[in-house]
Amino acid sequence: MLVDTEKMIPVTKLQRELTQKLKEVSETGEPVYVLRNNEMAAVIISTEEYEMLTQAEEILEHLEIAEKVEKRLKGHDRSKNIPWERIKKRHGL
Repeated sequence: MLVDTEKMIPVTKLQRELTQKLKEVSETGEPVYVLRNNEMAAVIISTEEYEMLTQAEEILEHLEIAEKVEKRLKGHDRSKNIPWERIKKRHGL
């Protein structure tokens, strides 16, 4: 991950400049990297970026599920399917 060092800020300085930094993130869309004890502790991102990452995560999850379904169906013999009506009847549903 490539990080713009100018966008890094120690947590103590962030506490003093929080309102301004949030405004910058909101206006520019550029993340702010929060340092604690000279190590990256958090990243502040815009709501748009967060929504995009959340959507990307959902898409990846759907792709993983689709891949698992496809693998399971490869060796599936449809002639062994049991009709849903028979299952409901068997279990009194």
